[in-house]
Amino acid sequence: MTMTLPAAPRAILFDLDGTLADTAPDLAAAVNLLRARRGLEPTAYEILRPTASAGARGMIGASFGITPDDERYLALRDEFLNNYEAAIAVHSGLFDGVTALLDGIEAAGVQWGIVTNKHQRFTTPLLPQIGLGHAACAISGDTTPHPKPHPEPLLEAARRLNLAPEQCWYVGDDLRDIQAGKAAGMLTVAAGWGYCGATEPQHWHADYLFVQPSELLDLLQSTVTNSALAA
Repeated sequence: MTMTLPAAPRAILFDLDGTLADTAPDLAAAVNLLRARRGLEPTAYEILRPTASAGARGMIGASFGITPDDERYLALRDEFLNNYEAAIAVHSGLFDGVTALLDGIEAAGVQWGIVTNKHQRFTTPLLPQIGLGHAACAISGDTTPHPKPHPEPLLEAARRLNLAPEQCWYVGDDLRDIQAGKAAGMLTVAAGWGYCGATEPQHWHADYLFVQPSELLDLLQSTVTNSALAA
């Protein structure tokens, strides 16, 4: 991970599920509704939570033990997504420290935005309900032809902000977030407070790994101060 202080960013871009927002409770409820309708016991939340960043694929895989190439998957996925859309922000909210982080980013004169693989069908209604409706940009999984780990969604976010990719940082809680950020030429931050999936974030080769949102704000403020002193 990076040891020298980087240049101050013009924007910080974030993944959504597991990075800014704790959406796992509503995703888990949607998949367990599938099980209830089939007379099955619910899958334990502790099993479902780590897979939340993978959306339907992760939830259905953890709960039913099947992959997208299984013939049953598409019907389960569509029903799951309908369940989720109908109750998208019942228990979801921002992680502790995220509101203070975003306030601090804005106070530093830096923009912040969202780049998620969640489709716009869900992103558009969710963001204002959990306090993220004022993001400078919001790129969904179907905004560009390629979702993460392809860099195109991150590059599209930079274009919308009229910034070069190297002027942006990207923060996420999944390996594909770090892969996308690196491919886009952005400084990458692993959000160790998030879901982090099945792999350990220290192995993702992110530029930084933080376990609290406040650590990211500390880094930002240090870079802004350093830039001011160098001016």
